[in-house]
Amino acid sequence: MFEKFRKSKTAKQGLSIIIVGCGKVGATLAEQLCKEGHDIAVVDKNPARVQALTDLYDVMGLVGNGASYNVQIEAGIEKADLIISVTDSDELNLLTCTVAKRVGNCAAIARVRNPDYSEEVSYLQERLELAMIINPEREAANEIARILYLPAALSVNPFARGQAEMVRIKIPEGNVLNGQSLAVLGRNIARDILVCAVERGEKVLIPDGNFELYSGDVVSFIASAKEATEFLEKIGIETGRVSDVLMIGGGKSSYYLAKQLLDVGIGVKIIESRKERCEELSVLLPKAVIINGDGTKEELLKEEGIEETEAFVPLTGIDEENILLTLHAREVSDAKVITKINRITFHNVISHLELGSVVYPKYITAEAIIAYVRALTASLNSNIETLYHIIDHRAEAIEFRVTKESALTGKTLRELSLKENLLIACINRNGLIIIPGGEDCILPGDTVVIVTTHTGFNDIEDILR
Repeated sequence: MFEKFRKSKTAKQGLSIIIVGCGKVGATLAEQLCKEGHDIAVVDKNPARVQALTDLYDVMGLVGNGASYNVQIEAGIEKADLIISVTDSDELNLLTCTVAKRVGNCAAIARVRNPDYSEEVSYLQERLELAMIINPEREAANEIARILYLPAALSVNPFARGQAEMVRIKIPEGNVLNGQSLAVLGRNIARDILVCAVERGEKVLIPDGNFELYSGDVVSFIASAKEATEFLEKIGIETGRVSDVLMIGGGKSSYYLAKQLLDVGIGVKIIESRKERCEELSVLLPKAVIINGDGTKEELLKEEGIEETEAFVPLTGIDEENILLTLHAREVSDAKVITKINRITFHNVISHLELGSVVYPKYITAEAIIAYVRALTASLNSNIETLYHIIDHRAEAIEFRVTKESALTGKTLRELSLKENLLIACINRNGLIIIPGGEDCILPGDTVVIVTTHTGFNDIEDILR
C-alpha cells in the first residue's frame, strides 16, 4: 500500500519528472526543478520526508517503493519525461530506472555511489539505457582534487572538456591587481583571460572594461588551463600543487579523492575511527598512510602533522565536525583547507566563516541533472554541455553547444543585443579557446560559456534581449 500527498497543482509548461528518494539530493532537485517550472512527483518510503517536500513545494508526493510498478504508475510514469532515482541504495536506483524504462517512455538517471560499480558505469549506462549515472562522492572528489592542483584558487570549474577553467580567487592585500581597471589589466598583464564576476561584500557584479579591482575582491575569471596558471604567476600568486594532504574520515569521498591524488604522486594520510574501514582502505590504497583514531582530537591531529601538512581536508559525514576541523586547521597551520558540507542549514552563518574552499556534493549532483533537464527543454539550436551555479548560487555559468545557425551566429558580439548582467566568457572552436572581444562571432559547432545573474536559461538564444 502507498499513500499520496497532493497539492493543488498549477499549470506548468515544463517537463513531467518523477524523483525517487527524498534525501538531501532529492530535496535539492525538487526545490530547483520546481523553481524552473517542471511538474514534479516525489516518491519515498518515509512519509515524513514526503510530507516535508509537499509542504514546501508545489509537488505531488507518494509514499512507497519507487521500484514498484504500481507506485510508478500512480506517480505518472506512463506520461513522464524523466525519472531520477537518488535513494541511498545503488541497487534500488538501478532497479527503479530499469522498471521505469520498461513501463514508460522516459529518460532515466540513477545515483550510483559504490566504488564496486565505478569501473562499470559505462557498461551499466549502456546496457540499462540510462541517460546518466551520477556519483556525488566521486564528483566531489574531482572538485576537491582540481582545487588541490591549484591551491591558490577557492574553486576551479572546468569547461570545454577540461580545456578551459573558471578560477575563483581572492585578491590579496597589496596585490598588483589592486586599483587596476579590467581594460588596463587586459592590455598590460593578461590578454587571454576574462574576468566574469566579482564579489565585493554582499554584491555580485558582472564587470565591464572600466571596472576597477581592489584587494579583498573575490574574482572569477576564465581562461585556458595554461593561461590561468600563467596569469596567477604574473600577479604573484603561487600555482604549484600541494605535495601532501591530511584527510579526516575514510568514507567514499576520501577513497575517490585519495585514489586520484596518489595517482599523480601527492602523499595522502587518512585518519579514520573505524578499525574495519582502516583495514579496507589499507588494501584499497596501499600507497596511503591510514591511521586508526579519532580525527577530532587535537593531540592526534598534532601528532599526525596538521601543523606541517600542505593541505587539510575534513571529509566526515557531519558538517559541524568538518567546519570545526577547518577552523582549527586555519588556527594552527598554513595548510590549504577545503570544507565539505552536505546540508545547507545556517547558510548565512557558514558564508561568513573563513572556511577556505567549500564543496557541496548535493549541489554538484543537482547541477549535472539540471543541465540535462534544461537540455531536454531546449530548442534544436543549441544544447547545454555544462552548468555551474557559482558564487553561492547567485550566478550561473552555462556552456552551450551551438548546433545550427540562429539569430546569434555569424554576427560580431558587438552587433548582438544581449541582456544586462550577462557576459559571453569563452568560445571553444574545435579545441581552440577564444576569450572573445567585440569583433568575435559565434559559429555553428562552437561551445560558448556565458556567465549571468539570470537563472533558468535553456537555450543559447535566451541571452538575447
